[in-house]
Amino acid sequence: MFGKFRKLWRTGERDGGERTQGPAKRERAHNLFEAAAVYVAACAEDDQDEMDKATGWVSPEALSFGVSELACRAVIALARERDESPRDVARTLLGLPAA
Repeated sequence: MFGKFRKLWRTGERDGGERTQGPAKRERAHNLFEAAAVYVAACAEDDQDEMDKATGWVSPEALSFGVSELACRAVIALARERDESPRDVARTLLGLPAA
């Protein structure tokens, strides 16, 4: 499983094939973390076009993994900034009562 994610992270390609745009122009491959960052930012800005673009860069599984990793890193960064536990920060962000 991790080998597949590692391959997706390196290439940003679903099927291992090259992505092309037009007869002579190649589109740069995107990795799963770049796709996750664009997707989450687009969700926050309610930009459906950018969300659709990011979902085309990597597989749904890879995007899910990237979004999860981004969420973890964001909660850790906020917890450090606020001097709170990651659990408390996550619950606050989701509007849940303190545990």
